[in-house]
Amino acid sequence: MWEQLKALLLGLLQFIHNTITNIGIGSNFAWGLAIIILTLLVRLLMHPLTQKQMTSMQKMQKLQPQIKVLQDKYGDDKDALNRETMALYKENKVNPASGCLPLLIQLPIFILLYGVLYDLTKTEAFTNVTFLGVNLGGSVLTTVAEALKLVDESGVRIPDEQLGFVMVFLSSFTNLSLLFSNISIWIFNFILLLLIAWLTWYQQHLSSSGNPQMAMMNWFMPLFLTFICFSLPGGVLLYWGVSSLMGIVHQVRVSRKTTEEMKQKPILYQEKPKAK
Repeated sequence: MWEQLKALLLGLLQFIHNTITNIGIGSNFAWGLAIIILTLLVRLLMHPLTQKQMTSMQKMQKLQPQIKVLQDKYGDDKDALNRETMALYKENKVNPASGCLPLLIQLPIFILLYGVLYDLTKTEAFTNVTFLGVNLGGSVLTTVAEALKLVDESGVRIPDEQLGFVMVFLSSFTNLSLLFSNISIWIFNFILLLLIAWLTWYQQHLSSSGNPQMAMMNWFMPLFLTFICFSLPGGVLLYWGVSSLMGIVHQVRVSRKTTEEMKQKPILYQEKPKAK
């Protein structure tokens, strides 16, 4: 089943690429455009679920002061707290579980795309394919290793699968002159990586704004994902970056709409309930 899905996604990506090249656009540039168009298609397909997820998350975020009031009132009565919290959710049409489903659906798509692009990097058609300077088949690690001309003890080029973060990081510091003399090989992949890190931070900031308990996560997630992205092909990073940018735009729009909607209707427990 998994291989069939990969073949389907690969076929769709190749169809988009061939369609773009048929109108006179170069093959290399067409691969980048094909990934962007595929990203748009995935976001469009996911829009109903994503809209529901973001709306629910925004409403839950704005209901936190009221939930805190309920916790102060019914902290010793779990049944009453759950009942009143669900009443608050119901009044505002919030489903706490709706935020997980789109994420669970997007993860397999991301893994599938990684598998497809990884397989493409092993074919001649995808050798040294670049888009706006980004090596779509190479990762930050592999492009830096290429700039450093890393070889093993016998003088043979180290395979990409054997490259490690520590190995490339230490080699960079001991060969700075070589690294920067070949800066065009890796700099665009690195810039895309930094852009994704910033987009991740900003998206996390929007999701947890006003929640001090999430302050640590605001920094942990971007750093963690940046570390992972060091070994991801540029094509996957391009998909991730475009998808994150679209997600932020969508999130800002939903936040503004949700804020207006919640101003126009009464909210349960805007003030602390009086004890009977």
